[in-house]
Amino acid sequence: MNDHHRRIVAGLCSIAALVGAGGGYVAWAMARNQQPAAAGLTTAGSGTAGSNTEGSGTAGSGTLLFLDHGRSLAQVPVTDPGAAPLRRGRTCLRAYTAAGTTVCLRTVAVPAGFEAAFLRGDREIAEPVRVDGTPSRARVSPSGRLAAWTVFRTGDSYDPGGFATTTGVYDTRTGTLHGSLEDFTVIVDGKPYRREDRNFWGVTFAADDQTFYATLGSAGRIWLLRGNLATRTLTAIGRDAECPSLSPDGRRLAYKKRAGTRWRLHVMNLASGREIPLAERAEVDDQAAWIDDTTVAYARPDGEAGVSLFAVPADGTGAPRLLRRDATSPSVVRPSGQSHSQATP
Repeated sequence: MNDHHRRIVAGLCSIAALVGAGGGYVAWAMARNQQPAAAGLTTAGSGTAGSNTEGSGTAGSGTLLFLDHGRSLAQVPVTDPGAAPLRRGRTCLRAYTAAGTTVCLRTVAVPAGFEAAFLRGDREIAEPVRVDGTPSRARVSPSGRLAAWTVFRTGDSYDPGGFATTTGVYDTRTGTLHGSLEDFTVIVDGKPYRREDRNFWGVTFAADDQTFYATLGSAGRIWLLRGNLATRTLTAIGRDAECPSLSPDGRRLAYKKRAGTRWRLHVMNLASGREIPLAERAEVDDQAAWIDDTTVAYARPDGEAGVSLFAVPADGTGAPRLLRRDATSPSVVRPSGQSHSQATP
């Protein structure tokens, strides 16, 4: 096994994001110039009051967290996404919050690089994990226990000078670093899949803190994987679905999928396998986040505003609507009693 498979780090949602518009490219560009992270973070509680200037009528309730101007963690009420934001004292390249736990992928000054920090309230709950590559995707399990991240990097032996992705998982309760998904056993069509050029990205967790979904790219093909942390296995359950995001009820996956030369958001029912394209027609290079069981949020280019947050119905109807200008990395913290109630995968 080469050094690529021994690295305990995480990867990008898509190699193509380096040259395309969207969240992956934005994270890469920011990482070239961003200063080290500031101190202090309070994750979401109840929403902050403010005037509704745009994106009104968002479904669900709770608090929408995002990176304001691509850097500072901020929050607004889900029901008033255009409100004056409550900004927090952390700076991240990518972030995600669930059940009060935040994973913040940030720069490090000495030695220069990147790390994943794990926060609850104003304090860091574990030692940061150094990640060997530029951050692109981040996720926390519905319980707040598990965190995952994706980075991209260069220099792998199978692709000299090219870009590769890799993904890692960390247990904030036990301090267990599950390592790179490259160290897991991959099953495709009932057989172990051992090609060296495997790239993994875009983890999303089920409520049992054991099951997760991710993307595998290899030999010019894309697979949707179901993972099991206990057995350290990844099993292919579909094709061409990238950056999956599990719905709060655990029954559907939102993801981006190639439609011609562009990515378009889709939702698949896990029980039936039925897939529907969502009403967003613009290219979306992002890992979507569910506002509730009926609405999906995501970041995409927005003209002079750069990258903004939008939402679209999860059933393929309706039309996209603006949530927040000049923002990325959406996640929703729900009030107690409205937490995820996922079905058994």
